[in-house]
Amino acid sequence: MDWPHDPDDEKGSEGMRKYGMAILAKKLDDEEDFPLDVDEFVEEHADEPLRLNHRRVVSVADVFEHVEEDEFEDIVSFHKGVGRAMRAGGFWEYHPKGDDPGKNPA
Repeated sequence: MDWPHDPDDEKGSEGMRKYGMAILAKKLDDEEDFPLDVDEFVEEHADEPLRLNHRRVVSVADVFEHVEEDEFEDIVSFHKGVGRAMRAGGFWEYHPKGDDPGKNPA
């Protein structure tokens, strides 16, 4: 896909040092950008690449197709809502192991 910038440059995953939620969070200022209007965020960032792991890159729009909220009040609600969307859309790459891996909320 033709991305507006390299998925691995400083605007992307910072040379593959950041993935998924970390890339989305760095697009926000937790004091200035909240409450965050989801439609405005998507309009501004829809076509930008989001590296999920060393092999897979999707667009911000792909992930946000699964976001149910219209607005996020703060960075914590953003992380929770987008985390749910990433899981719902099959974009979540972390799968915990242990005695009760289902007890790891976003």
